[in-house]
Amino acid sequence: MSATAPAATPAPTTRFWFENAYLSDGWARNVTLSVSDGWITGIDVGTDSRAASERHAIALPGLPNLHSHAFQRAFAGGTEVRGPTGDSFWTWREAMYRAVDRMDPDDVEAIATLAYVEMLEAGFTRVGEFHYLHHDKNGNPYRNIGELSERICAAASATGIALTLLPVFYAHGGFGGQAPTHGQRRFINNINSFERLIESARKPVADLPDGVLGLAPHSLRAATVEQIAALAPLTDGPVHIHVAEQMKEVEDCLAFAGQRPVAYLLDHAPVDARWCLIHATHMRPQETRAMAKSGAVAGLCPITEANLGDGIFPAPAFLEAGGRYGVGSDSNVRIDAAEELRLLEYSQRLAHRARNVLAMTEGRSTGAALFAGALEGGAQALGAPAGLKVGAPADMVSLDASHPSLTERQGNALFDGWIFAAAGTAVDCVWRRGVKLVEAGRHRDREVARRRFAAVLTKLAA
Repeated sequence: MSATAPAATPAPTTRFWFENAYLSDGWARNVTLSVSDGWITGIDVGTDSRAASERHAIALPGLPNLHSHAFQRAFAGGTEVRGPTGDSFWTWREAMYRAVDRMDPDDVEAIATLAYVEMLEAGFTRVGEFHYLHHDKNGNPYRNIGELSERICAAASATGIALTLLPVFYAHGGFGGQAPTHGQRRFINNINSFERLIESARKPVADLPDGVLGLAPHSLRAATVEQIAALAPLTDGPVHIHVAEQMKEVEDCLAFAGQRPVAYLLDHAPVDARWCLIHATHMRPQETRAMAKSGAVAGLCPITEANLGDGIFPAPAFLEAGGRYGVGSDSNVRIDAAEELRLLEYSQRLAHRARNVLAMTEGRSTGAALFAGALEGGAQALGAPAGLKVGAPADMVSLDASHPSLTERQGNALFDGWIFAAAGTAVDCVWRRGVKLVEAGRHRDREVARRRFAAVLTKLAA
């Protein structure tokens, strides 16, 4: 007689009640979300709160942070002294190379842990980690070539943030396969070593709750189009690439290929909805339209782009052509989801000398337009569902209704109050897969993460 397997025990259901909740079809009142095994299994509108385990005033879906270099959090605010010949992205890059020289795996994990704590506190619930720090201080692979990828996964696991890991292929120091510089030695791989690195990342990513593995050719400076073609089949996840961030990059690409970077990439790589083009700051109108038509997401990082003096993305033309975008914290000089959205709009106001630019249509809330765009585009770019809807992870953010900038606001006015007036100070609680990680604006492990980070900075400064 064969044994019969016992029936699986259904996961328990937890119910959350929100007076106002932003669902996939807009705002609703008196909403009960049913959550089982980390996923939203039911949504009921017009309910009372008696059956709920938790009750809150305002619920938003967590935002995707589509572009982060976690290790750069270690020197946020540390490159703001003018040099002898003026400063630019390129002088900042040299300072970044010097800062990374002394970091070991424990340091990288501790720095990433604090960065991910701060992302959750800001309302980001998934991060796309554009991870290009791979090797030891001499540029040699660790015995486990994926050592630092595993440390990023460990930081995500410890903090609870969802992770889309994007191991970065970096082989060259400039267009045409130029030799890398000494400062880039910790980033460098060839196709064979990168394939091993990708393979080493599969298990640690799979061990994370709904982890996603993609990849990222660093840029057209660091990877040839032939190498990019060889990389794309290594995973079925998202493909991210830096492109056209700085005018020098545009000039160098023109000198090398006779084309501007975005046009060159679109003509030589199979760019489609799987791709995310980070920055894409400097485009001609025809490039902007072609990028939108490709289906690729524009990965915009307004705080970092302002900090580095990159320029302003042509957002209205891109949106008019049907383009999608998301936002990311990039260098992590400041981590604030609302501020990324606010600065995205404010940069357009400065460029166009107008107001409410990205609302795009009469009568539309600018805050609501920004949030909806970043939610949809960020989810596409990171290869994972987002939003408060059945079948999505229960990644939720509650806002403090008593905040002065949210008082007496309803519906889309809550977005406007949060993004343009309150910013990060209004985030109250954050749940990831239904688990409360942030309460009263503070991550449950903030103090431990802060102490580890402080110890790393003390060591690096010695």
